Amino acid sequence: MSTPELHQLGVAELATKLAAREVSSTEITQHLLARAKAHESLGAYLALDETASLAQARAADVRLAAGERTPLLGVPLAHKDIFVTRDFPTTAGSKMLENYRSPFDATVVAKLAEAGMVNLGKLNCDEFAMGSGNDNSAYSPVHNPWDRERIPGGSSGGSAAAVAARLVPAATGTDTGGSIRQPASLTGITGIKPTYGRCSRYGMVAFASSLDQAGPMARSALDCALLLSAMAGPDLDRDSTSLDHPVEDFAINLGATAAFSESAGGQKSLKNLQGLRIGLPKEFFGDGCAPGVQAAVRAALAEFERLGATLVDISLPRTELSIPVYYIIAPAEASSNLSRFDGVKFGHRAAQYTDLADMYKKSRSEGFGPEVQKRIMIGTYVLSHGYYDAYYLQAQKIRRLIAQDFQQAFTQCDVIAGPVSPTVAWKIGEKSDDPVANYLADIYTLSTSLAGLPGMSIPAGFGEHGMPVGLQLIGNYFKEAQLLGTAHQFQLATDWHTRAPVL
Repeated sequence: MSTPELHQLGVAELATKLAAREVSSTEITQHLLARAKAHESLGAYLALDETASLAQARAADVRLAAGERTPLLGVPLAHKDIFVTRDFPTTAGSKMLENYRSPFDATVVAKLAEAGMVNLGKLNCDEFAMGSGNDNSAYSPVHNPWDRERIPGGSSGGSAAAVAARLVPAATGTDTGGSIRQPASLTGITGIKPTYGRCSRYGMVAFASSLDQAGPMARSALDCALLLSAMAGPDLDRDSTSLDHPVEDFAINLGATAAFSESAGGQKSLKNLQGLRIGLPKEFFGDGCAPGVQAAVRAALAEFERLGATLVDISLPRTELSIPVYYIIAPAEASSNLSRFDGVKFGHRAAQYTDLADMYKKSRSEGFGPEVQKRIMIGTYVLSHGYYDAYYLQAQKIRRLIAQDFQQAFTQCDVIAGPVSPTVAWKIGEKSDDPVANYLADIYTLSTSLAGLPGMSIPAGFGEHGMPVGLQLIGNYFKEAQLLGTAHQFQLATDWHTRAPVL
């Protein structure tokens, strides 16, 4: 195989070629590192370390040479810079953690390393995962590879841009209110947020602890299935919110064979979607959704009908309330989680101060960016005496009602579908002065996170300005296999997930 073709291959395809010894992990890693450096202007990466990555690749090659065959052995990926890593700095996109080196790996990082994956580096993100456009990073904005004047979505924008631009076959992301699904939609890739608690939060720099969840971002449902099988699993000793639920082999459930490739066989015998009931919430198809987005989503839904699924009209009546609820609960938890960054033990410390209180004030003012400061102040306010009952407690009550809406809907359908974002990617800086417009971009993703349900985005076409549109699939608790299977059937019948920008 000629080296220029390597970046065109996804996780499953690379795994097949590695297992057949047609290419080495070292060759793939060298090629992708060179490509990352060549396209540095995208702003996707915050840290690369050729020595560390090649050492991991050579170790994978030794295992492959010894006859070891596992689904991800030797395949490169990159991590969102919200996961702590020993071999690379972890900044969470913030000056507060500039040059910070963790003494341990996050559980998700460790699990993927144990699976034999090669870490290419750390990917840019909105500061402390707070943002919808990846223009809140303290280091540089990330550019959408389909149009460099536009945002890639956030907060996992570096992950989305890197996968879409074919700088890496897969990446980790985190989703607190849509931060895997929305950037996946805006860049034309596949991403899944599993059920809350499926993946350990240990070693993930916390934003909102009751919402944060890790997940994979890749080109296809099959690739995401391979990664999620390795990432998920109980971590009860280190994460109190980790669920004691058995790990599933999501790729096997798709019909993938031991060769880890669609072309290797087993796909022809897969069942179609006959009998699957897909619920369409009327709240997701209102006037706020751009015509181009609606058209792409409707066309994708028509394809699901051709595959045998039945479309059912449903309602999620408290969808609009998800925005005020989320922007009370998430900032409240952020204000608590980020209180540890005070300049004492680690993180940024002001160079000059008069006393301890002054050190706290200056260190936090210098280390945190404007969006983080704003959310900390909102969170502190809603948790303060006299306002806790009026805001935070009420938001938690409505959160429970939002979850109940979903359970009612799932009595009528198996999977819920709709747009991920009401618009395609907007221009960098376009919404910087209008926080409400930024927050409204998450209208279709927040309720899923508040309910703790699994949700994913799959490429479904193109909308305004020729920019990608994603279709959102939402499942009931622990129904990731059903979501991935539904997405996989769609991707066997369409080629939207194979489209890539020209760099």
